[in-house]
Amino acid sequence: MTVAEWCVFGTLMLYLLTIAAAKWTAIGRFDNSNPRDPAFYDDPIRARALGAHQNGIEAFPFFAFAVLLAEFRVGPLRLIDELAVLFLIVRIAYVFTYLGNRPTLRSILWTIGFAINVAIFFLPAVRGYLTA
Repeated sequence: MTVAEWCVFGTLMLYLLTIAAAKWTAIGRFDNSNPRDPAFYDDPIRARALGAHQNGIEAFPFFAFAVLLAEFRVGPLRLIDELAVLFLIVRIAYVFTYLGNRPTLRSILWTIGFAINVAIFFLPAVRGYLTA
């Protein structure tokens, strides 16, 4: 497996762990028989964890598709790997800024992450213009 493919897995785990951590830290208050109870997310940190989790679900498909497309279309593998690692780092920082209630920084990180995805997506189209 490539580094980028491991980053796809890491991104998946990140959005799962984001909500799992909110549930684990609320032992006794989380009702697994009613996991989508809106009252559970009344707590501000849990509400932000839910928001970060949902955004991770939204961001994941484009990232995974961009990585696979770039690899299948023989984009420059090293650059795909580097951008995928950078995306994962940005997503980790994004989760922390979401949990820390830093909306401006969070939006900046979201924009950077989206730009990285676009770059990965178009790598096969520009590979002829890139130096080896």
